[in-house]
Amino acid sequence: MDVLVVGGGGREHALVWGLARQGQHRLFAWPGNPGMASLATCLGGKVDDSEGIVATAVEKGIDLV
Repeated sequence: MDVLVVGGGGREHALVWGLARQGQHRLFAWPGNPGMASLATCLGGKVDDSEGIVATAVEKGIDLV
């Protein structure tokens, strides 16, 4: 499953870390942070850019945001 986690704080990092441990997901983070970069593809952007998030999710075929 392709998962996009929105945010770059500690809670989002913990979520990415937990999903990465399962090893069953392709992970993306918007915008992410340097600590997440080894676990997920950080896409940049702003957290409040809902149109950009939706467009990216559709473009990449993300299953869960």
